[in-house]
Amino acid sequence: MFSSPWHYFTDPVLQGPTIGSILMCFSSALVGVIVFLRKRSLLGESLSHATYPGVVLSVLLVSTFFPDAEEIIAIAILIGAFFTSILGLWLIEKLERRFKVKNDAAMCLILAVFFGVGILIASRLQSTHALWYKTIQIFLYGQAATMTGIHVLLYLVLACLMGASVLFLYRQIEIMTFDRNFARSVGMPLSLLDTLIFILLVLAIVIGIRSVGVVLMAGMLIAPAVAARQFTDRLWAVFLLASLFGALSGFLGNYLSVELPAWGMRQGLGWKFSLPTGPMILLSASSLCLGALLFAPSYGLLSRGFRILHFRTQCLAENLLKSLWKKGEGARVSASLVKRSLSLSLFHARALLFYLSFQGWLEPAPEGGYRLTNDGVNRALRIVRLHRLWEVYLVHLGQGVEKVHRSAEEMEHILTPELEHELTLLLQDPKHDPHQQPIPRGKEP
Repeated sequence: MFSSPWHYFTDPVLQGPTIGSILMCFSSALVGVIVFLRKRSLLGESLSHATYPGVVLSVLLVSTFFPDAEEIIAIAILIGAFFTSILGLWLIEKLERRFKVKNDAAMCLILAVFFGVGILIASRLQSTHALWYKTIQIFLYGQAATMTGIHVLLYLVLACLMGASVLFLYRQIEIMTFDRNFARSVGMPLSLLDTLIFILLVLAIVIGIRSVGVVLMAGMLIAPAVAARQFTDRLWAVFLLASLFGALSGFLGNYLSVELPAWGMRQGLGWKFSLPTGPMILLSASSLCLGALLFAPSYGLLSRGFRILHFRTQCLAENLLKSLWKKGEGARVSASLVKRSLSLSLFHARALLFYLSFQGWLEPAPEGGYRLTNDGVNRALRIVRLHRLWEVYLVHLGQGVEKVHRSAEEMEHILTPELEHELTLLLQDPKHDPHQQPIPRGKEP
């Protein structure tokens, strides 16, 4: 149905765009982690747009003074984009430090002004140099499909430079990212390191705009980093995962931009459509990011929702067990009673009783309804014990007896056996709570 992925690494036509895109996305993902963790995500967007005047001016100068030197246009564009991007970065710093402009406002201003200047000059070229104007459009929206071996070599050098920089400066990056005051106190050259990181960022943007374009480049900086952050709290793992996500996005963008239109043609669609490689790379990265935001084990939206639902169910179940225990031996409960007492729907009440029965804490009573099992009694006794221990602890800290019940109602569900043991030792194994009710005996963890 689809071509083999290996075909994209061996085919002479597809090899350059595929490998070049993978290396470009790998590089941008590495530097994007630093930008993302330093909360400067908009900086990538600002600098990518700041490259556009450099692209346009380079084309204008080459077309004016060297009209026949088409071979130097690519180098001139990279140099011009680099210098205008550096200029944009310098102006952002000046606006923040000299004129006290807020960080986000300074970046938005530079983004709009530089991009507007680029559009203004490009509109002139559209009427005077139509052929050169098409060259400019390549850098505006990207054209990864036309990359050749020279571009692959350039991206390989950039990838090695990025990888080596992160590898050898990892400890310094970690310290200056999370504790700049400590980095300053130990004499770390923060200005030099910041300059180096910003230069790497500019290089990644300048070289990357050939693949995904000025407009979309910021997404390739941030999307892999955001996706990686959902899976881990360790910086080295974020770098590793972000680089993998970036490289995968580069491959998928090339693969899908070719395979999906070909598949559509094989299906006999009456209309032709094309999927540009640059946007497909960004869409692939965005899809990976969205998947991570939804399904990551630790921070994914669905995972967190499941944990919240499980905790709420656990609280309801433990409250019900505690309530049954307080009613005395032989107390029974039904779905309708649970519905009224806990303000639940009948379906939710039945689901809760099923959960308690599945856990072995309730069993059907001969007279109808459900009653506590021995395990259910032990579970209820532990909840009561934790509740009353916490009340004793709060009184020990100086709170009034009349104020401790509400806090204990919340804490009884999250106290671990280790904390229970610590409270027992601290309070010298109390026998009664502040309301003179007996505290059930507990087991050592």
